[in-house]
Amino acid sequence: MRTTNMGRAGAWTLGAFILCLSARIAVAQDTKQFVQQAVNTELAADRDDHSHWLYFETDRRPDRTINQWVAETHDGDLKRIVDFNGQPVALPDQRSKMDAFIQDPSARAKQHKSGQHDDKQAAEMLQMLPQAFIWTETEVKGSDKILHFKPDPQFSPPDLEGRVFAAMEGDMAVDTQQHRIVSLKGKMIHDVKFLGGLLGGLDAGGTFDVERRESGHGVWQITETHVHIQGHALIFKLISEQEDDVRTDFKPLSADISLQEAKSELLAEHR
Repeated sequence: MRTTNMGRAGAWTLGAFILCLSARIAVAQDTKQFVQQAVNTELAADRDDHSHWLYFETDRRPDRTINQWVAETHDGDLKRIVDFNGQPVALPDQRSKMDAFIQDPSARAKQHKSGQHDDKQAAEMLQMLPQAFIWTETEVKGSDKILHFKPDPQFSPPDLEGRVFAAMEGDMAVDTQQHRIVSLKGKMIHDVKFLGGLLGGLDAGGTFDVERRESGHGVWQITETHVHIQGHALIFKLISEQEDDVRTDFKPLSADISLQEAKSELLAEHR
């Protein structure tokens, strides 16, 4: 049978389309694998990191603003509040608040439980990253690769928190040398209602921005967290929906530092 020119053109067009589609699928798979590698690196680093750090923190919420020094220890994070709502805290009050935490096992246990909850939630969010979104590489800035993400319609969120996370669209920067997440910025692109609104809901337009940097010794820290989500959700009792948190002046502490030693370290800091 003789093949017409039109038939040859159609065959070439179909072949080109298949090659183009295959290339796009390969690129998408490579990008997803790159995201998975970054997630695996972060999870392994969190599991293996036993370091303790001292840093200065400014935490702004609608009802208050706190400036404080924080020292991490195996028995909890000791905080020296130096300024509350723009008013300096007297040194004797700073000492008494630290002593109260050191001498209160229940307060330390409560902090530990809250920290475990936050760590678990963060790990679950990380694990969802490769599957919850469609990823596209947009640009390279120095050693950082910038990836755009949007919800994958095929993804089924495992819980209510996952529904909120999967309603986001934004960008993630990854350090290509260490495969560490540098920043994660997102915006809610549609409303999320819980049980038809009976448990509240969150409105489209809310944003979050998490910035991370290497503080030293291969350890990466969250240096900025900005959360501005509109709405009200009863399930998020432990999560502030309006918060700006900035951490600076990181200093390594010994792995076996005690709370009393941490107190001395904190009192030696000035700013």
